[in-house]
Amino acid sequence: MSDPRGEGRKRGRLSRSGDFDRAYRDGRSHANRHIVLYAFPRGDDEAGDDVRLGISVGRKVGGAVERNKVKRSMREAFWALQDTLPAGHDFVLVGRSDVGELIERDGSEGLKSSIAELLAAAETGS
Repeated sequence: MSDPRGEGRKRGRLSRSGDFDRAYRDGRSHANRHIVLYAFPRGDDEAGDDVRLGISVGRKVGGAVERNKVKRSMREAFWALQDTLPAGHDFVLVGRSDVGELIERDGSEGLKSSIAELLAAAETGS
């Protein structure tokens, strides 16, 4: 059965706290004023070459409604860059307190460019 929104396959999500902890502990972090990106390459013994994403946004961003809007925006911006993502990686995006202002000021394009900047830094290892 096909997805009514036209998305071909289900996108991977990090949902267990152990997966988040492993990305925090063993992954490489890259940050800017708005977002912290943790990138963790999974080993060959783990299933698939799929990319998985976890998102964390703290209370400093706002109430539950605001945090959920920010998480949704971050998720959409991340998956818009899907073609540039390395296979077999787990990523965790952590929204800092200024991320809501970035979305309000620059919209999804500003968020997308901010995430793309962090992904480029993760690939070069700097």
